[in-house]
Amino acid sequence: MLMLYFSGTGNSKYVAELFCSMMNMHADQTANADMSAHCYSIEENINIEQMISLHETVGFCYPIYGSRVPRIMREFVRKYIELFKDKKIIIFCTQWIFSGDGARVFTDIFPRNYLEVVYAEHFLMPNNVNNLFILPIESGKKIKKYLVNAERKMQIVCNNIRNGIIKKRGFNGFSCFLGLFQGVFMPMWEKKALNLVMVYDNCISSKTSGAQCGVCVSICPMRNFENQNGIIVTKGNCTICYRCINKCPQKAIAVFLKSKPKVQYKGINNLY
Repeated sequence: MLMLYFSGTGNSKYVAELFCSMMNMHADQTANADMSAHCYSIEENINIEQMISLHETVGFCYPIYGSRVPRIMREFVRKYIELFKDKKIIIFCTQWIFSGDGARVFTDIFPRNYLEVVYAEHFLMPNNVNNLFILPIESGKKIKKYLVNAERKMQIVCNNIRNGIIKKRGFNGFSCFLGLFQGVFMPMWEKKALNLVMVYDNCISSKTSGAQCGVCVSICPMRNFENQNGIIVTKGNCTICYRCINKCPQKAIAVFLKSKPKVQYKGINNLY
């Protein structure tokens, strides 16, 4: 199996790697190579065409934004869509509270009956949206609780997949209704986000001292930032992953809201 993931701040990376780790552990114990899994980020410089062609089953893991698949993942899939014809696919999406049909909407990228979904699941993970007061950033024991619950759920998922049990979270009518209700504004938000990434004056690279940071330039999956003579400018290409906002050492970046973040999500390793 091949697992391809996009992760803005580490949550989906954790889930994708957890799945592969558990599947590989069982494969090693039973000498069943068909149950082994290989995990790659869609941002990695690998031979994607070859990887997809070598695997009958392909998994996808991504964070859900407003009950919609991140633009970067949608663009990736459309680029290689011909390679997924008649594949079996596994879909994992990470969410903070609920996403309705977060896993099902992934299938909207493909023509009808283009592939076979053999499993779909949602995983609750810590919130990473750090500049909206109604969405608190969690740490410590709360993050640990998310990880414990994710591991328990993943054990069930892996056992089901090994035994050929098919489950499709988010594919029922009620989930689809919730997803439609939540996702109605997402296309508008995506368009606004293209021009609503703000870099403030406390950015290190914008100071006349000559100090250079460039963290946002190096980590943005969309290459949305550029250093022009010591000033960071944006190029209107954002997938709303919040990576730059949470990683900026000066807390000098915001998306949508003009207020700078007071707290940053440091990822699942920030347990204490």
